[in-house]
Amino acid sequence: MRQYYFLKIRSFGWLISLILISFSARSQQSGRMETDRPDQTESFYITKKGYIQGEIGFNNERYLGSRVVVHPTALWKAGLHEKFELRVITELNTVKPLLMSPSFPENASGLLPVQIGGKIALCKESKLIPATSLIFHAGIPSLGSKNFRTPRWSPNFRFVMQHTLGEQTALGYNLGAEWNGFSNQATWIYTIAPGMNIGKKWYGYVEAFGSIIRGEKPAHAVDGGVAYYVNDDIKLDVSAGVGISEQAIDNYVAVGLSFRFAAFTKR
Repeated sequence: MRQYYFLKIRSFGWLISLILISFSARSQQSGRMETDRPDQTESFYITKKGYIQGEIGFNNERYLGSRVVVHPTALWKAGLHEKFELRVITELNTVKPLLMSPSFPENASGLLPVQIGGKIALCKESKLIPATSLIFHAGIPSLGSKNFRTPRWSPNFRFVMQHTLGEQTALGYNLGAEWNGFSNQATWIYTIAPGMNIGKKWYGYVEAFGSIIRGEKPAHAVDGGVAYYVNDDIKLDVSAGVGISEQAIDNYVAVGLSFRFAAFTKR
C-alpha cells in the first residue's frame, strides 16, 4: 500500500514533542478488534495491550502503465502500552509492465523496504476535537529486495482522526506525508472515509483519498468496501477503488484477513 524516507531530527522535533506529551490520552481497543484495513484511512485505535495483531492483504492494482500484484502486504502490530503500539510493515510485490519499455523491460518481483514504526495516542474525542493518534514509520533500504531497494531511508507520518457521528457511524480522516527514498520531495497525503457498522457482524465504508506533490498534478481516487467479523478477533474484508485524476492509480481490488491473539499478557 505505501513507500517512504528518513527525516532529520530537527525536521521531526515537533513530532517527538507530541509523542512525549501524548501519554495523557487513551485510545486502546476494547471489545472487537479495530483494524487499519481495508480502507486507506488508518484507525486511531491502539492495539490491545499484550496482543499481537496481523492484517494481511492481497491486491491487484493497475497504475501508470503497470500491473502491480501485492502478494501479500502485511501489517504486524504489538500492543506494548495502552497508548502505544509497535508496527512492522512488509510488502511483497510483482510489477508487470503492460507495455515493455527501456524503463520497465520485464517483470520485477521482490520485497519493498521493510517499514518499522509505531502508533501513539494523542487525544480523546471531545466535542469538535476528534480522537487523534499519530502513526510513523521508516522504510529501511537494506531490508528490501534488490529490485526495490532505495538509496535512502523512506519515512512517513500521518495524523489519524475520527469523529463519532452516531451509534453506528463515524467519520475517519488522515493527513500526513511520505518520502519515497529517492528524493527530498515530500508527498502530502489525505484520506476521508465515512464508515458504518451494519448489524453486529458487518462494516462498510466509502472513501476519498489522494496525494499532492509540489509542482505536479494531484492524484485523487475513491474506493469502498465491506468487512465481516467472524468473531471479535478475526475479520475478513474486500474492497475496490478507482482513480479520478490522471496521476492517480487506475484501479485496484483487494481482499484481506485480520486477526489478533494474546501474546504477552499477564496470566
